[in-house]
Amino acid sequence: MKQILTVLAIFCFFSVMAAPASAFTAESLSIDVSENGGDSTVTFSYTLGLAERVAVFFKVADPAAELKSALESNSGKEVSVSEVTTNSAAFNVTGYAHVDIGDGETTYTTPALSFTRASEILSGYWFAPLITVDLSPAETTVTFPPDGFEESFNDSIEIPKISHTVSLS
Repeated sequence: MKQILTVLAIFCFFSVMAAPASAFTAESLSIDVSENGGDSTVTFSYTLGLAERVAVFFKVADPAAELKSALESNSGKEVSVSEVTTNSAAFNVTGYAHVDIGDGETTYTTPALSFTRASEILSGYWFAPLITVDLSPAETTVTFPPDGFEESFNDSIEIPKISHTVSLS
């Protein structure tokens, strides 16, 4: 019996070592700024590998909580989770964009957003060698009111501060 358990343990070890690395991949990030004081809706879509899905199921990891924390630390604003699914999380951020009204125009300015620190934190966990993490969204869009102006970025882990001015006339 002991030999069978040893053979099974060795088989499991080599199966894990030969298995492809699991992954967390950022698919898209959408930031929709509203006219209401710069409040914004932020939607983050991602793909989880098998290990990450198991970790979420057993509450070992919570992508929505980590993303909420990243948004709060980058913006310095209050963030609330509005929806979480198996492959996305949506947040409401009060006053995310700074709004400056004057001289017949309104300027909306969003803060810079970086996922670099989150990536560094994840690389320090014991399970880091078993997973690959790509926190740079394949596509990021920032949409401003009232004209629907959109700024886009591809595969960027850092999104710069963005300003957009709308004429009030």
